[in-house]
Amino acid sequence: MYDFIKGKIAFKSPTYVVIENQGVGYHLNISVHTFSKINDAMEVKLYTHLNVKEDDLSLFGFFEEAERTLFRLLVSVSGIGPNTGRVILSSLSPSETKAAILHEDVLAFKKVKGVGPKTAQRIILDLKDKVAKTDIEINVKSDGIQGNTIGDEALSALLALGFNKKQVTQVFNKIYSANLEIKNVEQLIKISLKELSN
Repeated sequence: MYDFIKGKIAFKSPTYVVIENQGVGYHLNISVHTFSKINDAMEVKLYTHLNVKEDDLSLFGFFEEAERTLFRLLVSVSGIGPNTGRVILSSLSPSETKAAILHEDVLAFKKVKGVGPKTAQRIILDLKDKVAKTDIEINVKSDGIQGNTIGDEALSALLALGFNKKQVTQVFNKIYSANLEIKNVEQLIKISLKELSN
């Protein structure tokens, strides 16, 4: 239905953006990877995927076509819905996800919320040949977002992904007490997701 949407960013968070195009605001669910790629851009072009359910139409946006390709492969696996696909691509970069599938790294997927060993094995079994044919080589380096809003943005993102506030707060305390140097929202979310899946 939609291949991509290009326009001004009316609102941005680590889990979704609102893109204004010709007076219409499009709500697109995004991964942490796409959030980091958008960075401080005022205008953006996101490749889209329309998820259709009986009672809901949801748009998902991706900074690169390669990430959308991987997302579509993930949600084609039985038991992997769009939100789980987004959590996978928020916990692992697209290149890390591809590597985990090709190297049959079940442990990498077990660290993702909602993905148990059987689901991880199903992802690998179903997608190994398909992923091998894709050209997914994505550079995930990002300068990120500086400032004291990092914790607030990361908290909002993790709550939107289904974690409860008490869990997240405990993990944040653990991370900060370890004196880790947190440079951006993406980094804090990724470290938190690993801790929350333990």
